[in-house]
Amino acid sequence: MKGGEYPLAISKQRKEEVQAQYADWVKRSEAVILVEYSGAKMKSIDAIRAKIRETGGEFHIVKNTLVRRVFADSGMDVPADYLVKSTAISFAFKDPASTAKALTDATKGNEFVKVKGGLMGGKSLSPAQVKSLSEMPPLPVMRATLLGVLQAPASKLVRTLAEPARGLAAVIKAHSESAQASA
Repeated sequence: MKGGEYPLAISKQRKEEVQAQYADWVKRSEAVILVEYSGAKMKSIDAIRAKIRETGGEFHIVKNTLVRRVFADSGMDVPADYLVKSTAISFAFKDPASTAKALTDATKGNEFVKVKGGLMGGKSLSPAQVKSLSEMPPLPVMRATLLGVLQAPASKLVRTLAEPARGLAAVIKAHSESAQASA
């Protein structure tokens, strides 16, 4: 090899290692969001990575041919235009909404990153659906809201059942106080 020349292809063993890593990330992810990045500086990519990691996710630049095989092996139907040009994937391991929001926030105002789409529950998501996902409240907020909705009827029932007893207690107390006052 002459100075400055590097082989463009990676070895078969390295491809298998990378493919195995992609497969692990896809298997552990609740959702994946694919983005196109063009002209992005490494500093910007690192900032996106840091933001995604705060939500318990990962953000990686991927090789289209290898990740296409991983999706096919996992039985996921990915639209062909999602895996063209430059591709980076955000893997949501814990909370898809938080990861989508972090990605949206981290890329806001950056023309070099464009959401191609995503996958969640084995189904493909359009860029608009990814945007909607990013606008959802985080999982802990959703759980608290659901718990509040579930608890409201039960607490209302308890209050309704307790009300007659409270009324009876008030009547007995008033009667006893009037009996004491007259005695």
